[in-house]
Amino acid sequence: MRAASPRALRSGLLTAVVATTVLALAGCSAGGDDAPAAEPDSQPVEGGAELAALWPLTGEPVEGRTPDHPVTVVKIDNSASSSPQVGLGKADLVTEELVEGGITRLATFFYQQLPTQAGPVRSMRATDIGIVKPAHALLLASGGAPPTVRRMADSLVEVRTEGEGPGWARDGARRAPYNLMVNVRRAAEAEKDLAKVPASYLPWGSADDVEGGRPAKAFDAVFSPAHTTSWRFDGTRYVNENSYAAQGDRFNPDTVLVLRVQQGDAGYLDPAGYPVPESIYEGEGNAVLFHGGTMVRATWKKQTRQEPLQLVTADGEELSVPAGRTWIELLPRDADGGRLALR
Repeated sequence: MRAASPRALRSGLLTAVVATTVLALAGCSAGGDDAPAAEPDSQPVEGGAELAALWPLTGEPVEGRTPDHPVTVVKIDNSASSSPQVGLGKADLVTEELVEGGITRLATFFYQQLPTQAGPVRSMRATDIGIVKPAHALLLASGGAPPTVRRMADSLVEVRTEGEGPGWARDGARRAPYNLMVNVRRAAEAEKDLAKVPASYLPWGSADDVEGGRPAKAFDAVFSPAHTTSWRFDGTRYVNENSYAAQGDRFNPDTVLVLRVQQGDAGYLDPAGYPVPESIYEGEGNAVLFHGGTMVRATWKKQTRQEPLQLVTADGEELSVPAGRTWIELLPRDADGGRLALR
């Protein structure tokens, strides 16, 4: 019989802790940015445990009680027209996805902290189903095309758009449609009935799990001829070299996870006549995990849109994501016009 690997033993121990330990998660609620949440009763976690011992979006250990609000995802524009983006500095996790015209948008996850302003908020896409479902998240967007709205409803995704619930406002200093902002705290706390602690969004581990990777200090995620996201490791974290976020309000991740995804057709055109793409965020594909200035190649697997992500190395071992803040790139495959370039 083959002996269990150290990683498998750590994974088994973590599973046991999550399944048997009843901890409470520290959260932010009414009051100042750092004000503690009210202390609700423990909430069920997907999979049957009472409470997770780790923050589900960062994998970091926690104390206290669970936030009395759902994981909340805000769709934020990621073009020059969005500058300056606000709220990213308080995000737990960010996913970047391709939209029409070759540009990208951000699905920005908030749970541990809820900013009083985030944006500019733009519309949802069908790709968001696979992004938000594993987190049982509330999705905040400016709106959506009728085919997307129908698919969201069919997939039972909780969506709130401008005018639905509190927190929405137009910024008079910006031009439409890049002037819609949302008070995430107000919007999320109005949906306490949706509060549910999800299972871990990624297979969390430690930096030890990615030791021995190939050096990779800088790289470009080329989504299309119109957009490239450039990253550089500064010795501690990854820095987005062409970020549109306000200075001091940027999301500087510990890990960048690049998932190569197939591009489909959402089945309609945007008002400018561009075909709307859909990233097929289920099945499997190639992946590259960047952490600590090194990279590890793997395969990502996601059986359905609502299933959590799995990572497997070339030798068949499960690959963990070091606990911390993560930026996920849903990068088109080379055949679909995307490219990952090391520098």
